[in-house]
Amino acid sequence: MKSAGTGGLAILAGAAVAGGAVALPGAAVVAPSAGVVAPSVTAAALASVPGDGAPGAPDTTAVGVLPAQAAPAATAPAQPPSPAAQSAAAPQGLTRWFDPANAPFIPIPEIDTDPQSGLTIGLLAVILRTNERDEITRIIAPDIIDSQYFGWGARMRVFGYPSDDTQWSVVGGAKERVEREFDGVYLDGQTRTEAFSWSVETIYDRSGTPRFFGIGNESSYRNQTTYVNNQGSLAVSVGRNFTPTLQLSYIARLRDVDVLPGVLSGVPSIETVFPGLPGIGNEHELQNTLELTGDTRDSALIPQSGGRYIVYGGLASHALASSVSYSYFGAEARQYFHLSSDVTLACHAAARYMPSAADAPFWALSSLGGDLSVTNEREPLRSEGADRYMDRNLFAAGAELRTRIADFQALGTHVNLELAPFLDAGKVFADMGASPFTHLHTAPGFGVRGVASPFIVGYVDVGFGHGQPVVFSGINYPF
Repeated sequence: MKSAGTGGLAILAGAAVAGGAVALPGAAVVAPSAGVVAPSVTAAALASVPGDGAPGAPDTTAVGVLPAQAAPAATAPAQPPSPAAQSAAAPQGLTRWFDPANAPFIPIPEIDTDPQSGLTIGLLAVILRTNERDEITRIIAPDIIDSQYFGWGARMRVFGYPSDDTQWSVVGGAKERVEREFDGVYLDGQTRTEAFSWSVETIYDRSGTPRFFGIGNESSYRNQTTYVNNQGSLAVSVGRNFTPTLQLSYIARLRDVDVLPGVLSGVPSIETVFPGLPGIGNEHELQNTLELTGDTRDSALIPQSGGRYIVYGGLASHALASSVSYSYFGAEARQYFHLSSDVTLACHAAARYMPSAADAPFWALSSLGGDLSVTNEREPLRSEGADRYMDRNLFAAGAELRTRIADFQALGTHVNLELAPFLDAGKVFADMGASPFTHLHTAPGFGVRGVASPFIVGYVDVGFGHGQPVVFSGINYPF
């Protein structure tokens, strides 16, 4: 569901829309995790911000107001370019397909090297619609792909950004064998200027590449197994906004999960190595979560300063329409330091505990691995695939230095190119009294990101562990 492109344009247009979710904060339910969205940053403003100013906050000279002490010189009125000059400036015919600023859509090669999904190649067609301020309002992105494991396939994606306050997406696709996907999301009240925010998401996903290595912080690669994860869910979130920076939300997620025998050649199926593991077969749950969020970020999607702090707790119970039973609580902190106009230090830490987990399915345990932080679900360790380490409790932390190195026009909008060295660390453990700071797994690496404010971040991240690089690509910052 993720794909890398080539160069800054491909990172943004390829990776940014090749993922299976809209470029929004959070994951299954996003409204409670959204922050205070800063006013939209236009391409013209970004292009004209002086070196010492923050992006999105141009000074008066950037919009054509002369300093008070400078008297304007007498000049002749500017003349519009002649049609001949316009024609010479804008490529025509087939040549416009090689100019990102003028092509009707951009064909972009896809290369996915996810450590679990194998090699997937394809061709992605990206169409961006922008408004008069050069802000992206619609993305249409179909593709054709060939999967190492499941043959040819196709996907269609439409992402809508009608305003800072409302966002939506519809994604669907299938391959020749096994895999199918559908994800529809609608969010309202993202700026938290009204009394309530809400979101709804429905998912159907049939994936043939998940792995399970056993439970514990020292689970071995020798016990690697696979399975088909066939699941559907409906998640609804309602948040009460006390202020634009403080929200209490309730999240209800109804989920049906069917863990089926694996289909990958050469990898044992999960039930052959772990017979009797809770969660194999069909289970259903109604997960109920209360979440308190304090958010001072300058942007929910492309933050450069401020922080987001979350505490949460919840349960799934036999008494509340679930075939499984467990409880959980946790906390997460994200802090952003704007070191200069081009450099942001992003820091993250999270902990999740499950005081009652005897009847929990393995897929509901705390999870470490992969490339994204998802509150109350999983934390990143970019030297490993998703769900590499699983147990009742988890601690994770990380930092990355996001440095803008270039900016340019592409697909009708303004794009910044970033480099970001990072370090991830974390562990899972069974005993709630154990120290969360010992025996940590670590993953150094670097990322390349294409950023189109105010909504889109596409990335390619390379993590190092066990003597070899692991490559991830997709949408959104990892935290």
